[in-house]
Amino acid sequence: MQEKLKAFERLLIIMDELREQCPWDKKQTIESLRHLTIEETYELSDSILDKDMLNIKKELGDVLLHIVFYARIASETNEFNIADVINSLCEKLISRHPHIYGDVKVENEEQVKENWEKLKLKEGNKSVLGGVPKSLPALIKASRIQEKARAVGFDWDKPEQVWEKVQEEIAEFKHEVEQKATKDKVEAEFGDVLFSLINYARFNDINPEDALEKTNRKFIKRFQYLESEATKAGKQLSDMTLAEMDVYWNKAKEL
Repeated sequence: MQEKLKAFERLLIIMDELREQCPWDKKQTIESLRHLTIEETYELSDSILDKDMLNIKKELGDVLLHIVFYARIASETNEFNIADVINSLCEKLISRHPHIYGDVKVENEEQVKENWEKLKLKEGNKSVLGGVPKSLPALIKASRIQEKARAVGFDWDKPEQVWEKVQEEIAEFKHEVEQKATKDKVEAEFGDVLFSLINYARFNDINPEDALEKTNRKFIKRFQYLESEATKAGKQLSDMTLAEMDVYWNKAKEL
């Protein structure tokens, strides 16, 4: 524990020195750091998907730096400091875990989630969905919305029911397309299809964001193989037929 505290103290000292002496660090504001923090979070996400523990450690350090940086900036106007941030977090964790720090009994993870959402409402949140960030990517946002609704009992009972909903939404989307409906109507039905598929993924313990990103990476790998093999053969993709490209694509699927 002492080693961890010493390391954290060292970080705080370095942060103070950089804020006071480095021209770039002195110039930063909470607003200017925002997009950089988002970038660092995505870099951490990439490392996690790559299962690259060395890079995960590095990216966690970058995220931690941003947390300390925000707190240092806020301390300059006496809004809050890093101790306030940590103590506030500790109080929230204790309050949200009455099954650990109180006399509440839980049987499983689902009950923990249900209690968590109920406690947030008692703390003043007007809606269970109020805690879903507006700027989340739509796919992740849909997943979080569904998880939070489930925590208060608003959910399907069986995965079969969800799959029926998926099929219903696909049929409605197909109908609007065939009827050459307005773009708004087709778009709305397509959104319903995605939302229901995300719901079905949740029932099957699949993270839709992770699943789609893995497919993205798989496609990129295969497409780049296609490009590479076409170049070796002295060909341009734009001059090849789909049948010719499929030969290389099928080879890429075997790798």
